[in-house]
Amino acid sequence: MGFRCGIIGLPNVGKSTIFNALTAAGAEVANYPFCTIDPNIGMVAVPDRRLDQIAAIIHPQKKTYTTMEFLDIAGLVKGASRGEGLGNKFLGHIREVDAVVHIVRCFDNPDVVHVDGLVDPVRDIEIINTELMLADMETLERRLSVLDKKFKVGDKCAAHDMESIHTLQDALGRGIPCRNLSLNEGKSTVLKDLHLLTAKKVLYVANVSEAVLKGEHFYIQAVKDIADKEGSAVITICGDLEAEMTELALEERTAFLADLGLHESGLEKLISEGYKLLGLITFYTTVGPELRAWTIPRGTRAPMAAGKIHTDMERGFIRAEILHYADFLAVDGIIQARERGLIRSEGKDYQLRDGDIVLFRFNV
Repeated sequence: MGFRCGIIGLPNVGKSTIFNALTAAGAEVANYPFCTIDPNIGMVAVPDRRLDQIAAIIHPQKKTYTTMEFLDIAGLVKGASRGEGLGNKFLGHIREVDAVVHIVRCFDNPDVVHVDGLVDPVRDIEIINTELMLADMETLERRLSVLDKKFKVGDKCAAHDMESIHTLQDALGRGIPCRNLSLNEGKSTVLKDLHLLTAKKVLYVANVSEAVLKGEHFYIQAVKDIADKEGSAVITICGDLEAEMTELALEERTAFLADLGLHESGLEKLISEGYKLLGLITFYTTVGPELRAWTIPRGTRAPMAAGKIHTDMERGFIRAEILHYADFLAVDGIIQARERGLIRSEGKDYQLRDGDIVLFRFNV
């Protein structure tokens, strides 16, 4: 069960720089459009202070962080939905991800050319969003053509699906992304099956210069205004600064952030917001010598969470012994928690909470 975030934006907005800093994957960075053609893919360990604190108390032989997968998708341009700049290929890559990280250029630098001339975050966002909407309109037209043929030969379900398609077309025609629609269950099912680009949740990342990292700027405010209308989130990152920090040791990085008056790196914020965007939570297991973090969607029941570890555990699930991280920390250990009756037994209907430390009981 992987979780994938696609990094998108116009060419030369800093996508590959931020991707490199995220993943240390060495994606090529260059001052010309379409430097990235095939998507670069990187697995990123999710920073987890709770995991670190648990490890500091129980001293496991091995500590394993959970991960997220990021795709650095080539820069889109105006006309991408019609194939400009290899647009159809790039748009196809976006269909493969669970959520979108939209990098928006919010810095001026005459040495880094902008594909459309002057820096204008509003125009840049509108270009990307328009191309995604046009691509979705084309997808809907193709599906509608298929449904129309089914309807003419008496397929009763086709009429219902056609109504759903018309609802989506109307929204896109008014500039409303599909993720902002409130749909009934039937229409939601149709939307899910279509894998529309504008149905993806979006996190906007304002890529700024170091000079405005901690302050406000009209570029940043312009991005926030658009995000507020969509109900999307925004974070601010200085891609060049994040790239510099990847060259530092952990202790040096912490001191570097402190000198800047920052509590966490921009990349930590990006991963954290990506988690929130996808509605993910973390639970922990301490089996044998390994302490490990696991990622699941919020609302996952105990047997399915066990299946994340191994399918046999889901099939043979008996119960889950649950100790929440806060209780563990309060008594300073698992043995102490058991002695105080803080570990409880939960059955198949239990939905894991963020921060649960779990021991699954199962039949092989």
